[in-house]
Amino acid sequence: MEESKIILDKNLLNKTLENGGVIAFVTDTVWGLGCLPDNKKAVEKIYEIKNRDTSKPLILMSNKTENLLPYIKELPSKAEELINKYFPGALTIVSEKSNKTPDFITSGKNTVGIRVPDNKFFQALCYNITGHVLATTSANLSNHPSSKTYEEALNSIGNLVDIIFHDHGYVCQGRESTVADIKENEVRILRQGSIFIE
Repeated sequence: MEESKIILDKNLLNKTLENGGVIAFVTDTVWGLGCLPDNKKAVEKIYEIKNRDTSKPLILMSNKTENLLPYIKELPSKAEELINKYFPGALTIVSEKSNKTPDFITSGKNTVGIRVPDNKFFQALCYNITGHVLATTSANLSNHPSSKTYEEALNSIGNLVDIIFHDHGYVCQGRESTVADIKENEVRILRQGSIFIE
């Protein structure tokens, strides 16, 4: 199914996000929470919803790699190699951020994680969002299991978000993404997920 063929209320979606709203959605790994990356009020709301430690950064996700590159200072060749191999998919690349990435997303760190999920509903969602990028984290309360179904997300955070989208039959695999930090072309695995990098 093409991104543009999944029917979403684009006006409601963008109005909600522009007003500082937080949305919940299915991805290829686990369910996620998201907001516009430049909206500090919305980012703070995500931390409040999850009761998340503010020292833990959010990551940026989109339907296409090219939408995320402006948030990276310079893409190391090793990162480009991994992106070409695993995007879209369950891999988060952490690299030095550009000035476009707000400090309130990265918890003051000089790096940011980027990912393109391999899920048609999520890709359609980003396709319809102005700017096509969301600041994201998993849709669950901190120190609780990640939500793997619409029902789990609804029970966990459904009454705390502005919109929770039905999965429309697009399921997640239930395991978080692998997080790979790329520094000086060296790869360090920060979290082992469903992709194994040798």
